[in-house]
Amino acid sequence: MIRVLITDDHPVVRQGLRTFLGVQEDIEVVGEAADGAEVVSQAQSLEPDVILLDLKMPGVDGLSALRDLRERGLAARVLVLTSAGERARVLPVVRAGAAGYLYKDVDPQALVQAIRAVHDGHVLFAAEAAEAMLAPGPGDRGTLTLTEREGEVLVQIARGRSNREIARTLVVSEKTIKTHVSNILMKLGLQDRTQAALYAVRHGLAEE
Repeated sequence: MIRVLITDDHPVVRQGLRTFLGVQEDIEVVGEAADGAEVVSQAQSLEPDVILLDLKMPGVDGLSALRDLRERGLAARVLVLTSAGERARVLPVVRAGAAGYLYKDVDPQALVQAIRAVHDGHVLFAAEAAEAMLAPGPGDRGTLTLTEREGEVLVQIARGRSNREIARTLVVSEKTIKTHVSNILMKLGLQDRTQAALYAVRHGLAEE
């Protein structure tokens, strides 16, 4: 079962999500939160697999909560589900560690698929949000700094593969893959696998 924590300051939204997700055979809604401070507290006590996180909330907003979750080392994957359409919000959310960014007008079944995908380690963004990530930033470093093998590992990361899966694909040890991942993050100035995956997408490296 995928354990989900719903965060939104509107009770009707939380109830609607709980009702819809509750009928999914592989999803269990373990709790709700109405603001950023509450989601951090609930995440610590309930240990959800996936957090649905709104950005616009009173008090502690979603972005601040996301940063707090990361600083505390909580393992939950965060899928932003917001009505905010400003492109400027996307990059800070990604840098704070979000695994996905969707808007509240998303088709319900697509939301379910997104929860499953994020839980499985994939990175998933609505088209409009993804466009905000595709334009190279002024601080981008070229992939020419990577070795050929590191480039192959980066592509596999972008496809949502775990270290174990990458090791099987490239026929090397999992320890070797961990070393490659560390080198990739260091060379490209990235903080985690989510940023590495988005970097690969931005540079056209993730196509099958």
